[in-house]
Amino acid sequence: MTPLNTGRTPIGRSPRVNPARLSVCLVVVLAAAAVGAQVPAPPQTPQQPKEVSLPPIVGDAGTPPRLAVPDLLALSADKEVQEAAKTIGQVLWDDLDFEREFYMIPRDTYRSIPVAASIGDVPFDRWRELGADGVMIGTVQRVATGIRVEMRLYNVRARQQTYGREYTGAAANPRIYAHTMADEIHQSQLSLRGVARTKLAFSSDRNRERVTGTVEERDVKEIYISDYDGANQRRITINRALNITPNWSPDGRSIAYTSYRKTLPDILIANIFVGTMEEPARGVGQNFLPVFSPDGKQIAFMSNRDGNSELYVMNRDGSGVRRLTDNPAIDSTPTWSPTGTQVAFTSDRTGSPQIYVVGADGTGLRRLSFESYADRATWSPAPYNEIAFAARTGPGYDIKILSLADGVTRQITFGEGTNESPAWSPNGRHLAFMSTRAGRSQIFTVDRDGRNVRQITRDGNNFTPNWSQ
Repeated sequence: MTPLNTGRTPIGRSPRVNPARLSVCLVVVLAAAAVGAQVPAPPQTPQQPKEVSLPPIVGDAGTPPRLAVPDLLALSADKEVQEAAKTIGQVLWDDLDFEREFYMIPRDTYRSIPVAASIGDVPFDRWRELGADGVMIGTVQRVATGIRVEMRLYNVRARQQTYGREYTGAAANPRIYAHTMADEIHQSQLSLRGVARTKLAFSSDRNRERVTGTVEERDVKEIYISDYDGANQRRITINRALNITPNWSPDGRSIAYTSYRKTLPDILIANIFVGTMEEPARGVGQNFLPVFSPDGKQIAFMSNRDGNSELYVMNRDGSGVRRLTDNPAIDSTPTWSPTGTQVAFTSDRTGSPQIYVVGADGTGLRRLSFESYADRATWSPAPYNEIAFAARTGPGYDIKILSLADGVTRQITFGEGTNESPAWSPNGRHLAFMSTRAGRSQIFTVDRDGRNVRQITRDGNNFTPNWSQ
């Protein structure tokens, strides 16, 4: 468990995610950005000139609403609009399916339903025969500023519109229209915060480059971001060094990470929409594992600046550094509580690494885990009060979740490869993690009950995911 190890030790796994939710946008294209790279366009607010909202759709007693989402109608003949209509329909179905609150009627069963001639022409009888409680009908057309997308959710039983929105923006990334619709449908119909517009950050060696100027042969690891479902994977760093453990700022505009670009590890902050970089730790000692506080004003991190590997807290600009732990053991991988009043972390002070918690003022230290080996704590968002972590369960590791209310621990992965570095989604319903179940180390997502495992990355080895707000 040494600071220079970027593998399985506590120093090598990802810190707690208190990530950042990106602003609602319809036209953002997240290009590979950060220090020296192309700067992505900042998030933009969509134009939403029309909104209709009526009582939500319900299913039969004890069952979720059954929802159909066919392709949108392309009202313009050009290829870009035609492709956008298909993309939005498929991505919207996938986004709604992800939260498992609707029964999504399979799209290959829609062939028997006549295609609507217009957004108001809905064959309710035919959709009801298919068992639909609701159906989403949408249109896409070319306008001077790009495209206009209109979507209506119909209650099939009542034969009336229950929700509708219209959006105008660029055509470059039609997926963002679907993501925005999905989050708004979950909010309006279920009062549920969706994650369709959130992002993942992770470290990857997919470029297959070697770090220069070192005795050991090490693969370059760069920071990447993607949509929550793995689409639009973009490179953020380009410094041909080890860049690991990314952490989103709460406002979604910056990523803090550990970088070995100057040989020794230090903390960098990439302000990804303006192309600037900050070095808040200012090269004092070796600094690792930055994680933003819930309000974004502070960063907890690990450092050996005073000799031992301890946890520290500093203001985002690097001022006000204060020591949080004081023990000869290695204390690492901090994670903030949702209130910002506590920090959980890994320490081997009692032998094998275990999860501990301490107040943000350094008081109230106590041990939380009693595993053979526990690491990489990640504190769930409110209203859940849980900590996910990686635990040794044999030759490898699995993801477990500790309820802080009753002390009960449950396991959600079961020996399919080794599973590490859990990171909560901002609604607390899902976790991203890295696993070798597919051979190499890849990023996956899973629901908090262990169901619905989905592979996010496939190229190279990918590590230490972090989920934006």
